[in-house]
Amino acid sequence: MLSQELSFARLQPERVIVVGGGPAGLRAAEVAAEAGARVRLFEAQRAAGRKFLIAGRGGLNLTHSEPVENFPQRYRAEPELWRALLGAFGPDDLRAWAEALEVETFKGTSGRIFPRGQKAAVLLRAWLRRLRERGVEIETGWRWLGLTKSDDGWQLRFSSDEVEIEVEAKSVVLALGGSSWPETGSDGKWTSPLAAHGVEMAPFVAANCGWEVAWPASVLERAEGLPLKNLAVSAGGETVSGELLITHYGLEGGAVYRLGPLLRAMSAPALQIDFKPQVSAETLRARAKQFRQPNEWYRAWKLSAGAIALLESAAFSDLEATIRLVKNFAVHLSVPRPIAEAISSAGGVRWSELDDRLMLRRLPGVFLAGEMIDWEAPTGGYLLQGCFSTGTVAGKAAAAFG
Repeated sequence: MLSQELSFARLQPERVIVVGGGPAGLRAAEVAAEAGARVRLFEAQRAAGRKFLIAGRGGLNLTHSEPVENFPQRYRAEPELWRALLGAFGPDDLRAWAEALEVETFKGTSGRIFPRGQKAAVLLRAWLRRLRERGVEIETGWRWLGLTKSDDGWQLRFSSDEVEIEVEAKSVVLALGGSSWPETGSDGKWTSPLAAHGVEMAPFVAANCGWEVAWPASVLERAEGLPLKNLAVSAGGETVSGELLITHYGLEGGAVYRLGPLLRAMSAPALQIDFKPQVSAETLRARAKQFRQPNEWYRAWKLSAGAIALLESAAFSDLEATIRLVKNFAVHLSVPRPIAEAISSAGGVRWSELDDRLMLRRLPGVFLAGEMIDWEAPTGGYLLQGCFSTGTVAGKAAAAFG
């Protein structure tokens, strides 16, 4: 609790208050301002857009080039709702938005969409400049404490150092993120104020994260830090193509990230790895038939050093058994890595708490956007796309409310 001795101030009513200066919050503020609303955005960090900048460390993957019709399945739950959200602001809209900020986009070899130069800071500076031109006021260094109903809408409380303020607004967009990357402000502490209003939430869990494996010391000595490329990886009846990285604690990489929801649902999570998905067992057998030793088979099959280290940990010297391992190598996992390390999180406010405008049914005039909502998506541009799509719908609805 904050001390009663803290100084206290009251700001004038606003039409729309946005809480959170990540991609979803910035987009909601932009859309609401473009609709003619007076908008003020509050951010707990000393600058807006920190998570946007962190997302840009790997090149700022904005969205994906696959047909928009395929996007809803990437979000797994609520496909019809995602179809509507993407209809409001889809991948083509996101590319057009960036180019209107004079940042050209391009499609990478994997189908992912990046800004030319892959510099998040350039895009963020242009975005913040546009927001200022639209009249959005951005207040940084203010942590949200909660909200209560007022005669004219909602009264929100914020604190900064030893100052507490109250702000009134006709409508509110909460875009406070999930529970990954807490150093950016996405620490999940917003759950308590909403729970006090009876809002139901799913517990946060790590998504798009590594998993722990009890590697033998012999594997780590030879393979720690080595990549496993061009794999087919299976779990829970689903198979994905991708890469993995052997770490001292287990595995990282796109393949295990994409299978995360299935792995979390398994009582004994495990991966089945095909090290040569493009090569049949018959072809492997034919390539190795003139050799007698495993190391000769591995060379004939052009296996990577990481794959060889894993295969040799199984200690098979029989050709047929080794071929079975190459095509179906089991890795038993223990637990996902801590949520603070995860790229994103699953959990948050349940969809059943929201209407199709992303307004909380229990709190009319309060809208949600981004990872506060219980959704997850794989890496590849789907995370930022989800934040922009939900931010667009929430911001537009907040501006029109009342």
